[in-house]
Amino acid sequence: MEKTNVMRVLDGKKIPYESHTYEQDATLSGEEIAGILGEDPRRVFKTLVTRGKSGAYYVFVVPVREELDLKKAAKACGEKAVAMIKQKELLPLTGYVHGGCSPIGMKKQFPTYIHESVAEFDKVYVSAGKVGFQIEIAAGDLISVAGCKVSDIV
Repeated sequence: MEKTNVMRVLDGKKIPYESHTYEQDATLSGEEIAGILGEDPRRVFKTLVTRGKSGAYYVFVVPVREELDLKKAAKACGEKAVAMIKQKELLPLTGYVHGGCSPIGMKKQFPTYIHESVAEFDKVYVSAGKVGFQIEIAAGDLISVAGCKVSDIV
């Protein structure tokens, strides 16, 4: 199986994970991907990148069924406001494309926040850094390797 940057980062840190693939289709929603994986959508997380009023970037990781609450997100990171970045900014900023963005292994480490529901699960799913690839990883390992702060952001 092809290794993504996320998998190489985890291998290098000796963090266990299980990789899953599905037919590459950037138009699939996170909820559809959860269905393909046969998983509870509450265990499958999406990665969203924002810019604060200060110009700083922030990463938010939320269950695929949920919407990021921009007011709660801004409060979590101490900004007056945050807004989603434009899709065309994602690749140059993170090294990832829309539909394949992961909180692990971005070009630069940004402050990262994960929804508090992550604590309900032993293992969760996030993108493996490429459309069509997901990893299943222990919630604690994800929080640790991505430097996540657990927060109420939906």
